[in-house]
Amino acid sequence: MLEKQLTGHRVDRSICAWFWEHAISQGESFKLLPVIASPTHYLFQIVREGITFLACTQVEMPPLMGIEFLCRVADVLSDYLGGLNEDLIKDNFVIVYELLDEMIDNGFPLTTEPNILREMIAPPNIVSKVLSVVTGNSSNVSNTLPGATASCVPWRTTDLRHANNEVYVDLVEEMDAIISRDGILVKCEIFGEVQVNSRLSGLPDLTLSFANPSILNDVRFHPCVRFRPWESHQILSFVPPDGQFKLMSYRVKQLKNTPIYVKPQLSSDAGTCRISVLVGIRNDPGKTIDSVTVQFQLPSCVASADLASNHGTVNILTDKTCSWSIGRIPKDKAPSMTGTLVLETGLERLHVFPTFQVGFKIMGVALSGLQIDKLDLKNLPNRPHKGFRALTRAGEYEVREHLHHPGKSGIDLHHAWQEWGDSVILLTKKVEACTSSPRGVLDSKLIKLSIMT
Repeated sequence: MLEKQLTGHRVDRSICAWFWEHAISQGESFKLLPVIASPTHYLFQIVREGITFLACTQVEMPPLMGIEFLCRVADVLSDYLGGLNEDLIKDNFVIVYELLDEMIDNGFPLTTEPNILREMIAPPNIVSKVLSVVTGNSSNVSNTLPGATASCVPWRTTDLRHANNEVYVDLVEEMDAIISRDGILVKCEIFGEVQVNSRLSGLPDLTLSFANPSILNDVRFHPCVRFRPWESHQILSFVPPDGQFKLMSYRVKQLKNTPIYVKPQLSSDAGTCRISVLVGIRNDPGKTIDSVTVQFQLPSCVASADLASNHGTVNILTDKTCSWSIGRIPKDKAPSMTGTLVLETGLERLHVFPTFQVGFKIMGVALSGLQIDKLDLKNLPNRPHKGFRALTRAGEYEVREHLHHPGKSGIDLHHAWQEWGDSVILLTKKVEACTSSPRGVLDSKLIKLSIMT
């Protein structure tokens, strides 16, 4: 347990025990709840890479403020540490402390912009770790305050100079889909991000427009985006931070097509189950479909499995997870996996069947259909270089099987389990008042940090 109290009033640590008792007893359903009411507190939670970020308040407050702050903390830690897991947090707990000191001042969210935090606290590297061992000074905090903290654009460092002015825009999309064994599309939508890598001198002013912005839903912007041009003309007008950042996120609903199909067949009788899975291209996107994988969890009643494929490799892990790595789908044949599952003694037929999780990656195309029209740049000393890319990959892409017994109708069941991580970061706030601003300022009187392992 690593704990940090920022004000005199202490919140009892028993709230952690209450949370984990309910998380373990209720399982996946509890994990999906963003807002939880305990007997003494309101809890807000997000989960990143198996780590639960939990915010706690004793009075009512706008839940989106707490959730947004937790998302910002998770993004900053992931950016600094190069990922999120228990070992990284343990190895860099000093930096975690320092970041929270700058992000929160006496319970008030203060500096949450990654680019400014990087100037205040140096990210961990091998050199800094060696110097901390030699000198005994483990602090990475700068002695000078970044000039941008008092600027009207606090996300951008003042007086930036680059030898080559360049800006790159990436459309990164994830397709979430639920498909039946028969290929019927139950649900399909895309969650996308506009990611920008900006290396521009001075104080540039950028305008990005799309050819078809009407397809976008649930848009969410970086603080640098001016909302009025988007509201009136659906144009993104902004002064960018320096380096990489997420300009906006969006969702595109009710898509009608998916790039690949996965057709599983299961039939069981006399203590064995025959499985066959066929994979192929349903709608050719015009680009190569790469990194195709099919993964499913063998039911606990399966004693042994013998699986083989005509393309790619099939691996069965110790936790009964079957992973079929296909790579690129060949043009001359459809990849297929077949095999036999042997059930435990006493079972004649398989009554619980797996859900197939599909992965893929397509470079050079955004399957939502979103297209960038143009990018205009102002206030630059010379002509910059501009670049655009697109990437679509599978998100929660599931194919749900129907189990068939000879002479019996199909049964459609779905069962998916995910394990909770061993780590939790607890941020506790006693909120006295809240004020609204474009970035959402949280007025709180108590912050508590605990890392439980």
